[in-house]
Amino acid sequence: MPVSSDKAKSLADRMLTLGVVESDFEESFIRSSGPGGQKVNKSSSCVYLIHIPTGLSVKCQRERSQSLNRFLARRLLLDKIEKLQKGFIAEEKERLEKIRRQKRKRSKRAKEKILTVKHRQAEKKVLRGKVSADE
Repeated sequence: MPVSSDKAKSLADRMLTLGVVESDFEESFIRSSGPGGQKVNKSSSCVYLIHIPTGLSVKCQRERSQSLNRFLARRLLLDKIEKLQKGFIAEEKERLEKIRRQKRKRSKRAKEKILTVKHRQAEKKVLRGKVSADE
């Protein structure tokens, strides 16, 4: 049950957009575990895929077919690579935005709100004072 040509083409296009080539992968096959019976115990249908430049790795034994597991492993690894590439960009933007927010001057309303909370806390502390003996 090999993968359809449409799916293979879409995977190749995705690899191209992410800048990943087939030579970046190190692929090995190992025996699967779990359900599947004698077929799984005898054949090495589990795919272990490593993307050498990033060091990301994926182990796929979802299906009993090695060719299908190869496709699924590549798809999972591309998901990880895409998340890594886009995550760095989003993380950097978030960090810069956080610094910008911290440096920004507080609004008058925000200052008033902070002061009211502080006054309320001070009132609580006054009430916690020592009790005198004459009461």
